[in-house]
Amino acid sequence: MLSPLVARRIIETVGSTGTPPEWGFQHFTAGIEPYLEVLDGDYLRDFLPMGGASFKLLAGTYGGGKTHFLYSLRAAAWARGFPVAYVALSHDASPFHALDRVYAAVVRSVALPPDRPDTMPDAGLRPLLAAWHMALSAQLAEGDEPATPASEAEVARRVVAGIDNLQMQKALTQAVQALAAGDDATLEDLLGWLGAEGYSAPRHRPYGLLHGVDRSVALSMLRSLAQWLRAMGYPGLVILFDEAEQVPSLSSKQRDGLLSNLRELIDECGHQHFGGVLMVYAVPDERFFEGRSSVYEALNQRIATVFDVYNPTGVTIRLDTVAKKPLELLQLIGERLAVVYEAAYGCRIENKPGLVSAAAKAAYEQRFGDIGYKRLFVQDVVKALHTARAGGAAGAAPIDLDAARRR
Repeated sequence: MLSPLVARRIIETVGSTGTPPEWGFQHFTAGIEPYLEVLDGDYLRDFLPMGGASFKLLAGTYGGGKTHFLYSLRAAAWARGFPVAYVALSHDASPFHALDRVYAAVVRSVALPPDRPDTMPDAGLRPLLAAWHMALSAQLAEGDEPATPASEAEVARRVVAGIDNLQMQKALTQAVQALAAGDDATLEDLLGWLGAEGYSAPRHRPYGLLHGVDRSVALSMLRSLAQWLRAMGYPGLVILFDEAEQVPSLSSKQRDGLLSNLRELIDECGHQHFGGVLMVYAVPDERFFEGRSSVYEALNQRIATVFDVYNPTGVTIRLDTVAKKPLELLQLIGERLAVVYEAAYGCRIENKPGLVSAAAKAAYEQRFGDIGYKRLFVQDVVKALHTARAGGAAGAAPIDLDAARRR
């Protein structure tokens, strides 16, 4: 049952910004279920755990539902036991044209499946190391061996022996040993190196770490992160990139770097040593990939195929074409939001279908604007619900299309 507090959080987030909450979006999800079922059945359930990897491009306008789709996919991946990294890309914090900073954003964001379905787990490397430490201790206990920092480090060394990056092997082994020994200073040094927070020879050389995480090793580190998680017993790694930058905000050099990195990661998903990885890159505009240089041409060839329920191996998911009957979809979303609203405020809204219908038609008229009409719609629905509640049990004045347009 939806609690008033959770319902209120949903309404507050949706009504103010038009974006979905990190949890609770399931209560008004509609229209994308067939695509999620294909991704779950064809990838999360078997292909990725068997060692496959895949890249998908998610294209949709601002406010068109990209983040909602990514949150839904994250929940599905968690339900299958996958660690998930949701990364909101930005020009300042995690620019995609700088692959080392992308790696740093992934390790900051990666999170294990939550213990409860209505809570968000702690993200980052520390929870991963803590879970690994517990697993190593349990493994030693099952073999009637004492769990000491040295014995855990030895088992850890065997676990990570197969990952690509030798420095990451050293850092992970020593980090779990420091965690077991309660050596916080060493643990912080190693977590800082693993998280690409900077390199200091006096601090890091004593651990056998001879250089920091830069562009030259970022892809190897990302690959090794996925390999480590699989060695720990997880089915793989799901990485969700949510691109918020406008194309004009990037210089030509930065855009070429972004597209070159993206091409490299797409190719990486075709290699056996990148097994268990599903990578989704969400962009607000496919004009990201327009141009005449070899970089653009090479990338366009890789994203040309279209994903749908009949072609799950296609690359590009176009959110704008998911809904075959947009007004009916908006009506369904709005009526589900109205149920959430009633739970949030302990009220009953009269004439919910009529109220939602007027808001849907008004928002759909704005479908050619700069902001996705779905975002405008959910904001307008919440505002209309507030208006109806303020009018008392019988509802406000009749809701019509002209009234919806004025909101």
